[in-house]
Amino acid sequence: MSVQERKQRERAERERLIVATARELAEQEGWDAVTTRRLAERIEYSQPVLYSHFRGKREIIGAVALQGAAELATAVRAATSAADGPRSRVAALARAYLDFAARNPAVYDALFQLDGGLAYAQEDTPEPLKDAFAALLETLGEVAGEGVRPGLFTEAFWAALHGLATLTRAGRLLPEDAEPRVDLLVDRLAMV
Repeated sequence: MSVQERKQRERAERERLIVATARELAEQEGWDAVTTRRLAERIEYSQPVLYSHFRGKREIIGAVALQGAAELATAVRAATSAADGPRSRVAALARAYLDFAARNPAVYDALFQLDGGLAYAQEDTPEPLKDAFAALLETLGEVAGEGVRPGLFTEAFWAALHGLATLTRAGRLLPEDAEPRVDLLVDRLAMV
């Protein structure tokens, strides 16, 4: 291994450590607790080393969001591939999405609530974000209905899921009604 390759590997490892530490700190204490000073202390590197990887917290949030998008896509695909039939796949998708949001609140915030400097629904949208949407579209596109653009239907269904995730986390919805909400969403919006 050349010196250049070793340096690139070490740089990538430092970057992974920064992202993992930011994510852990955000999940434990919230995104307000994630500062370059706290990250530098936790990973035992200087703040200038952090700034050599990320220009600031916004870029770190973006890196966590991209990682989260890949994880969300994997979770949705795993859940839907194990389901049989359109209704079961849509219900599995909804549960996987809501479970991901509940289990990873800081990552979910990085993806959908905070400014990570990422472009959404544009030509320059990063691949992990496109793939997370594609994971939803793969299942929801098959139930969009005649004359309905699959992408548009997926956006509407996703917006409903996002609303459920956000309102549930904020304590605005009764937790015991989580399953009936999924059934209602699947039966009435997806109509399967």
